[in-house]
Formats: sequence, structure tokens, C-alpha cells
Amino acid sequence: MDHNRDGTSVDTKSTVAGGVQDVYGEDCATEDQLITPWTLSVASGYNLLRDPRHNKGLAFTEKERDAHYLRGLLPPAVITQQLQEKRLMQNLRSFEAPLHKYITLMELLDRDEKLFFKLLVDNMEELLPIVYTPTVGEACQKYGSIFRRPHGLYISLNEKGKILEVLKNWPEKSIQVIVVTDGERILGLGDLGCQGMGIPVGKLALYTALGGVRPSACLPITIDVGTNNEKLLKDEFYIGIRQRRATGKEYSDFLHEFMTAIKQNYGEKVLVQFEDFANHNAFELLEKYSPTHLVFNDDIQGTAAVVLSGLVAALKSLGGTLADHTFLFFGAGEAGTGIAELLALEMWHQAKLPLDESRKKIWFVDSKGLIVSSRMESLQPFKKPWAHDHEPVTDLLDIVKAIKPTALIGTSGQGKTFTKEVIEAMASFNKKPLIMALSNPTTQSECTAEEAYYWTEGRAIFASGSPFNPVEYNGKVFFPGQANNAYIFPGFGLGLVMSGAIRVHKEMLLAASEALAGEVTQEDFQKGMIYPPIPNIRKISAQVAASVAAKAYEIGVATRLPQPENLVKFAESCMYNPNYRNYR
Repeated sequence: MDHNRDGTSVDTKSTVAGGVQDVYGEDCATEDQLITPWTLSVASGYNLLRDPRHNKGLAFTEKERDAHYLRGLLPPAVITQQLQEKRLMQNLRSFEAPLHKYITLMELLDRDEKLFFKLLVDNMEELLPIVYTPTVGEACQKYGSIFRRPHGLYISLNEKGKILEVLKNWPEKSIQVIVVTDGERILGLGDLGCQGMGIPVGKLALYTALGGVRPSACLPITIDVGTNNEKLLKDEFYIGIRQRRATGKEYSDFLHEFMTAIKQNYGEKVLVQFEDFANHNAFELLEKYSPTHLVFNDDIQGTAAVVLSGLVAALKSLGGTLADHTFLFFGAGEAGTGIAELLALEMWHQAKLPLDESRKKIWFVDSKGLIVSSRMESLQPFKKPWAHDHEPVTDLLDIVKAIKPTALIGTSGQGKTFTKEVIEAMASFNKKPLIMALSNPTTQSECTAEEAYYWTEGRAIFASGSPFNPVEYNGKVFFPGQANNAYIFPGFGLGLVMSGAIRVHKEMLLAASEALAGEVTQEDFQKGMIYPPIPNIRKISAQVAASVAAKAYEIGVATRLPQPENLVKFAESCMYNPNYRNYR
């Protein structure tokens, strides 16, 4: 006999309704008593259906249903993976709201991992805007309200001094790729704090679907150091710590503990991809940890590689080398300056033009106007290499007329800034003006595809960050290119993983850009495209991975020896296969 707090006796050996023994005394405990959340792990059919990695839903065969105690737990019909995919795609297409589609897909990931990735692989063009930009931005804004179950690790300031212990709580031990954010600059939406988790989850879904890195080797992490978003701090559904952002020494010490713990727990070859950090932190973290860790920043390096690829591919239409052209960037943040640095390096690579000379072909506009030498004292360090001799100009239209660039590249996060007058000015001195409106999501795009084609009378070569539909002008259909980082980072990561690389070098980024540019066919150019079609992206990722791995072997940072003879075939053989397996 035991006793309740009120003194009444309780028979803990008795049974509850239905004759099931109350082994742990949970049913006879009062509500304020502490109980232990025991679970029994039995290899039964019920548990199998709730294991997303092994669940096949109605695709379990009659034989499997007998062998794995599934009789009665499923309706009698046996339906193939292909038919389940067809049914789910029909359901998704019936939803009008993209966020509804996003939530449905995340629920599928919780339920049936292989079917989720099968859907992504087979319907990439349709689903990419749902699992990543632009819909993932809305999902992050509403993450507190739509949160179902954690898809990654949340490491907050509450865990200071215990980060290594927290990493050990993650069930998978062989991690190859980590995507981490602190949520301070989510897409063009600003500080979303802990709710930025949608970004690492989305990126790693693409690592698997496009780059073939197995899901169990991927770990999404959100570092929660607070948020300066007043709306979130007052939101009753906010899922993060309710304080303003930690900065300075407190922030850098916390990040250093994190990076040290990552290496200690997962070793030298785990890739850490920084995602959506604020400009100053992004540059500092990349510079600080590049010599000691395998780190990559997609906003700086991935964006740079994919945009450089578009510029290299566009040369087939424009003619000449990169050094023969002039580039004007509208927006001088981490994305813009990262692209420019890689562009200058490629000019050296192509034409052996010294870096100082290469940089003079590249101009920047920030919030104060054209970046020029007379502003040098007040410029942030990463802007200084781009300050050239010129009188100060503040208006974009005046700047375009003065610099006469071949390419106008928007990385400002400010929508509608490439006005009709600006685009017409570009068209007045370029036979084929190259317009890249790269800011995400679509509402932040500097101009639309339709505007670029119409205002240049169909002469523009156009690419954007978020997807735009094809545009018809004067009887011709133009297919806007999307400078989507998904063309680069999944293949880039696979190349690092399959070569066992221990450091990232800029030459690897150039190799990735050139490999992607090489995948654009003459047929693509005739449609106005400077990027290959999205549905081919798995094959493209294999080519990118092979080029990156080849460069890793050449530089001497690859540890997987001997080098495979055919790196493209090796990349394809390494890729995760989302088809259902047969069970014993």
C-alpha cells in the first residue's frame, strides 16, 4: 500500500479500467505528483508505422504486414510509393495557400521520410518554392504558431557551458553536414530569433533531395541568443528565450564554445554551414573559423558562386571575358561583396588580371550612394576594396548613367528599386543589358521579370533570386533565370563530404561556378536562360560535387584516399535514394 498526499491509501498493485495493470502508478497519482515518463521500446508494427525513417504507409506488402505485426494496423489496400506520391501531389495542389502546403510537407517528413524526399526529387520545380524561398520565409514568421515537433537542435544561452552535452542529446552520431542560424537576418525579413529554424531545416532538406546527403547525416541547429524583434518578444506563442540579443564578448564566447563542441563531437570533417547571420557576424565567423574548421557561408560564398556562374554563362551571349565588362552592385552587404570578391578572383583566373585591376571593374551602391574613395574613412572594412576614384553620386539613375555598367546586380533587399528609368538607361548603352534582381522573397525583388523584358524591349538577360513565371513579349516567350543557391550548395557540400575535405578554399567555389555554367546548353540560351532547368538539378549537383572534389584533391585537402577514378559516377553512387526498400 502507498499513500496519497491527502492520507488516503492507494493500492498500487490494483488494475485500472480494462484490466491493464498500472505498473508505474500513473493512473492513481494525483495531478501534482511527479511521475517518470517511462516508454517501452518494442519492435512492433505500431512503432514501425510511427518511425518516419522506416514507415512506408500503405506500401507495406502482404508479406511485410505479416512479418512486422502490421495486420489490422493498416487498411487492407497495398498501394505503391508512386501512387502515394500521386495522391499527395493532388492534395498539395488543392491547397491555395503556400503555407498550408509547407505545413503538409513538414507533417509528411515527420511521418514518412522517404516519401517526403521522393516528392521533392520528382517535383523539384513545383516544391522548391514551398520548402525553401519564398514560402519558408512566411513559415519562419509564423513558426511559433505552426510548430509541431522539433526537426533539429535548439541551443540557447540557457545551455552555456553545456553545449557539448546538448549535442550528445541528438540521436545521430555520424553527422556530415550542419546548417546553423542565429535567426538575426532571415532572408529579407530581418530578426526572427528562434523561429529561424525553418531555414536550416529547409536547407538540409535540399542537401538531401538535391545533393544526395543522407537525412540521418544532416543536423539543423538554431543558436538562440535572444531577439531584438519587439513583436516576437511580446508574442505569447514565441518559442525562443525572451530577451534582447546577446552581443560582443558574450556572443563570441558562446559561438566559440559551439564551434569547439562541434569539432570535439563530430570531428574535423563535419561541414558547418552558417546561414542567415547578420552581416558583421557572418563575415567575422567565416574569417575566424575558416582556418580551423570546415565552414561555409551560403549567403556569402554560395550566393557568390551561383551569381558568378550566371555571369560566366551570360558571356556566351555577351561575348568577351568578364574583364571586358563593368559590373554595378546595388546593395553592399555580405551577399554583394561576397559575389564581387569571387568575381574579381574569376577575372584573375580567366584573364590573369591582377585583383586590384579586377576590382576596378566592379562598383557598389550602398544606402549613401556610390562607394567612392572620398568616403574611405567612414566605410566598413569589407566595403573599402570597392571604393574607387569618382565624384560622389547618390541617385541610382545618375550612377547608372555615369558608370555605364554591362550588368546591374541587385542585392539590396529593397523591392521596386530598379525603376523604369534605370532599366531603360541600362538598355540605352547595352545591346543585351544583364539585369539580376537577386533580393528575396519576391516582394523584395528589385524589379520583376516582366518589367525587365518590357522596359528593354525584350533585350534583357534577366535572373532573379526568387522564381518568376515565363514572360511573353512580342510573340516570344522568355524564361527568367533563378540565381538559386540550390544550384550550388547541395553539390558543393556533397563534393566536400565525398572527398573528406577538411577546409574550404576559394578555388573550390570557382570550380563549382564553372561546373554549373558548363551545364547551360545552347537551347537554354535561346530561351533567355543563364541557369539550367531546375528538374536537372540532381545531375547538376553530381557535376558540381565532382568538380569541387577534384579541386580538393588537387589542393591537397581531401582525406578520402585513393581518389576515385570517375568522380561524377562516384558522386552519383553516393547519393541518397528515396525509393522504399523491401523488409525481411
